[in-house]
Amino acid sequence: MNQRAMQNLTPFDLLARSWRRPGAVADVCFSADGSTVAFTSVDGTVALGPVADQEPPEARIRVSGDLGQTTIRPRQKPPVPLIATSALGDGDVPITSYLRSGFLVGTTTGQAVHLAADGEVMETPINIEGPIVAIDHNAEMDTTALSNGHDVFLSRAHADVMKLPQAASSSTNAIAFSPDGKQLAFDSGDGVLIWTVDGDPLPIRNFSTPAGSTSLRWSGDGSWLACGLETGGFVLVSLIDGRSGIVGGFPSPVRTVCWSQPQNALFASGAFRIAGWSMAAPPLHDPSSGALVTGRSGVIPVETVTAHPQRKNIAAGYANGRITVAQIGSRDELVVKPGGSAITALAWSGDGQHLAAGMVDGTAAIITLPALLLK
Repeated sequence: MNQRAMQNLTPFDLLARSWRRPGAVADVCFSADGSTVAFTSVDGTVALGPVADQEPPEARIRVSGDLGQTTIRPRQKPPVPLIATSALGDGDVPITSYLRSGFLVGTTTGQAVHLAADGEVMETPINIEGPIVAIDHNAEMDTTALSNGHDVFLSRAHADVMKLPQAASSSTNAIAFSPDGKQLAFDSGDGVLIWTVDGDPLPIRNFSTPAGSTSLRWSGDGSWLACGLETGGFVLVSLIDGRSGIVGGFPSPVRTVCWSQPQNALFASGAFRIAGWSMAAPPLHDPSSGALVTGRSGVIPVETVTAHPQRKNIAAGYANGRITVAQIGSRDELVVKPGGSAITALAWSGDGQHLAAGMVDGTAAIITLPALLLK
């Protein structure tokens, strides 16, 4: 490869393993042990790839002796092909990590299937009426929560499925366990319900939202819940004292919200820059309270955000295919991918070494970032 061609390579070209799926990628999910990543597609299939990089960037870094310039040579071999399932649903299927290296997938038939890292699909006793549209599993409590879009169900330790009494709604498309698995949040079309599920399930909190929910995310200690909204905003709820507030004014739907544990901060997509707030001064009554200037502002909205699990960094994917990694509270950012197909999903691996990405054109990628690129 000549020098000019080398200069035209982007960090994505040098750091990513990528594949092209037949349909747009809807979501990405890492297994609990971090060994496997799953990409769901709008055609109902799931594709699995090993996280371990056969040609890690560290093995391809060269430092010139005279100038001390650091370069990364391109990969020499194509990535190991993904393992794809047959269609498990009529559209993208909900997925969550399960056991150590596998996943639990909700199907159109109402059964939750165990998808192993080698692509084997195994039946489970978890079965409900109607298609599964939302699913979550908490390993600590060994409890699974599911929804068919109206009712919410629980299954403990693979036991019989029970329907939460009086929890039916016109629209339940998002479900999330608290980190300790003792509480469950789910949307009800015009609000969010929180139930205690440690013992006999009971409703403990109910708050209304001005629009439908797109995502639910608990803070790492379970003291806060953030709910992204379809009409450009999010709701923030304190589980300690019941306070809540709405942060609005976003030009696009807030499809994702996430928490940075190292920085004690909350981030949301939907703005023309990475929107973030320090929870030392949460924006319950004033949207500018605790605001963190992160990354650079532009004219293309952020589609998805994900916070690094160990460092003070956050990754963002844009509608124009741009992927950046920014230092929280700073305008400094690394442009990993300058453009292309719209980014639909991003997720960090548990150790923070890999960033998985999905795109509208079906591109599925694992970007392995050497520590020297992260501040």
